[in-house]
Amino acid sequence: MKKLAIIGAGYLQEPLVLKAKEMGIYTICFAWKEGAVCAEVVDKFYPISIIEKEEILAICISEKIDGICTIASDVAAPTVAYVANNMGIIGNNYDAAVRANNKALMREAFYKADVPCPWFQKITSYTDLKDKDLKFPLIVKPVDRSGSMGVSKVNNNAELRIAINQALSDSFLKQAMVEQFVDGREISVEFISYKGQHYPLAITDKVTTEAPHFVELEHHQPSNLSDAIKTEINAITVKALNALGITNGASHTEYKITADGEIFIIELGARMGGDFIGSDLVQLSTGYDFLKGVIEVALNKFNVPILNRKSYSGVYFLCKETEYVKPYILNYQSHPQIIKAEISNEELKNITCSAERSGYFIYQSNKKVKI
Repeated sequence: MKKLAIIGAGYLQEPLVLKAKEMGIYTICFAWKEGAVCAEVVDKFYPISIIEKEEILAICISEKIDGICTIASDVAAPTVAYVANNMGIIGNNYDAAVRANNKALMREAFYKADVPCPWFQKITSYTDLKDKDLKFPLIVKPVDRSGSMGVSKVNNNAELRIAINQALSDSFLKQAMVEQFVDGREISVEFISYKGQHYPLAITDKVTTEAPHFVELEHHQPSNLSDAIKTEINAITVKALNALGITNGASHTEYKITADGEIFIIELGARMGGDFIGSDLVQLSTGYDFLKGVIEVALNKFNVPILNRKSYSGVYFLCKETEYVKPYILNYQSHPQIIKAEISNEELKNITCSAERSGYFIYQSNKKVKI
């Protein structure tokens, strides 16, 4: 029986664990015990922080794992790469994984490779910008967080100072980025890669809370972009993956497209998209089992993706801004397109990051579901 190490054991990793077990694979998870829902379903669980790469490597060597992976976790990706590199198994280069986990290093690589992205500056305090001729509005974000945590749009210096302090507080490295604000529609792109070959899977249209925090409220596949723009975006994504040195596994790339059609890459994660994009929507809309594909890459048993379904799929999230979603969740059995629904918290908040959302429903249909 093959042994697969999975970095992380929270709810984001649960679909990966369940898929591996469905495939008859022995699973080992590493994470803090608090919130580790996978601890009850994996074959072996180690309560170790996912950033303790040396300790995890020693255990993986002892366990004689055959592969290692994670999904929907930027923080886990460098540990996955570190273990893979030191054990001679399939994975991204460690330096590449670090670049993909640090938005400032990522942007520097994009600039060098002429990948279209917004102007930015890495900072460690507000004073780092004192001599800059800043053009508002701007975006402020930590260099090393996801889920919209610490992200703010600012319109003046007073807001800028507050946003920088928040972003630095949220950052593990105590580093932030100030960047050009790009006004336009948001999309994300899912790819899977194997030994440097990159395969496009899906493009997702997004709806967010807009300024100041841009937390995602809806995701829909396939995107309604023109085929020509989709082709251009896929080509930019390949260029971006090569610029970072990402060669293996899933990737999730976020873009903004202006009203004039100018395309800007915002960031790229060396993992599948969260918010059910990778774990659910890709398979629902294309027929491709993305979770299985990630596991196959990790075990060096990759099969070229076959996209044999053309359906619409999507997810709506529940929060104070989307109270209209709640009746659909409560009465999901009356809506045949809804295949999964949950309320996790009865208290609805005006959200500042994705962790504050209170529920969701996922649909699959022969047309885009708009409520």
